[in-house]
Amino acid sequence: MAAMCSWPLYQLDIKNAFLHGDLAEEVYMEQPPGFVAQRESGLVCRLRRSLYGLKQSPRAWFGRFSSIVQEFGMLRSTSDHSVFYHHNSLGQCIYLVVYVDNIVITGSDQDGIQKLKQHLFTHFQTKDLGKLKYFLGIEIAQSSSGVVLSQRKYALDILEEIGMLDCKPVDTPMDPNVKLVPGQGEPLGDPGRYRRLVGKLNYLTITRPDISFHVSVVSQFLQSPCDSHWDVVIRIVRYIKSTPGQGVLYENRSHTQVVGYTYVDWADSPKDKRSTSGYCVFIRGNLISWKSKKQDVVARSSAEAEYRAMALATCELIWLRHLLQELRFGKDE
Repeated sequence: MAAMCSWPLYQLDIKNAFLHGDLAEEVYMEQPPGFVAQRESGLVCRLRRSLYGLKQSPRAWFGRFSSIVQEFGMLRSTSDHSVFYHHNSLGQCIYLVVYVDNIVITGSDQDGIQKLKQHLFTHFQTKDLGKLKYFLGIEIAQSSSGVVLSQRKYALDILEEIGMLDCKPVDTPMDPNVKLVPGQGEPLGDPGRYRRLVGKLNYLTITRPDISFHVSVVSQFLQSPCDSHWDVVIRIVRYIKSTPGQGVLYENRSHTQVVGYTYVDWADSPKDKRSTSGYCVFIRGNLISWKSKKQDVVARSSAEAEYRAMALATCELIWLRHLLQELRFGKDE
């Protein structure tokens, strides 16, 4: 199993007929709730144009894609419905992850992967993009020793959009002595700009765990941001300027241990005295999951806050163990 980080990653792009209006006449949808014709509750609607914008579109597309993939012999994960897997009698495996109409395939069964691609080619208008290099704003660098994920281009695009490509970088994303509260300073004239920037930074945390806590802090003031909140967001951007290409590395490791760490501050929020939980999970020494989140209730003691943080991390660990066992990763874990 140590070779899983060295398996090649392949990317496919499928033309989603449900989004582009190329639906065949045999595609149908249920009558919308509240608009069912009298005495015709068992009938459905035949689609004559694209489903784009309707609530049933994602479900209809995924149902069709899922049935085609399972015809090949792939099984859908019960822990994550966007993951499909297949194991043959020789112990070889294929893993497929789908996001809308973008697909990533990897595994040890190279012949099976080629057959799976041909199976998809026969049912969809599919483009083979070769080895995975760029996916949903994430840059992927593959080698025999491991995989590196980063969002360098995405980070530079953020700097360019707000005109800070030439800004002076800083070494830390936030001043530890700064405590933000609602209504601190003058309200921003354009709160939408604050929300857009914080949303982009939130997406950047996919490969930047070092800013997860700080982004979670500034995300608490999206409703009514003030100039003091904006200053903190700008400092995070200046920190990103110092290391735009920083990401996460996944290396081949011999051990198969799953380890989780938790941390919590007690009543650190100056406004509501709530605590902030944080955790990170390592598999084979590789960081694969992390989160920073303010607790929903006020903890009456530091021990209670720590137990709540442990419960949050335990839920993540349980889910990961189910997923790994389903995919047959590390049977001895």
